[in-house]
Amino acid sequence: MGDRWRVAVDRSVCVGSGMCVGAAPDGFRLDSARRSHPVEPEADAAESTLAAAEGCPVEAISITAVGSGEVVFPPEE
Repeated sequence: MGDRWRVAVDRSVCVGSGMCVGAAPDGFRLDSARRSHPVEPEADAAESTLAAAEGCPVEAISITAVGSGEVVFPPEE
């Protein structure tokens, strides 16, 4: 079994650009208010999900490893 990630979107920060949906169409959706949310709160680790988080213009997406809780994105400074 591969790595699993917990994916969250801070909807108070999300501006609805849709960049996440473009980068990971299977991982994110925009609701009627044009706010992003993950399709599933836990998913297999995927480059497209990481690309979506990295491409978010307001850094509203966070990713942590299921089990360890290690932060995958955003990188800790």
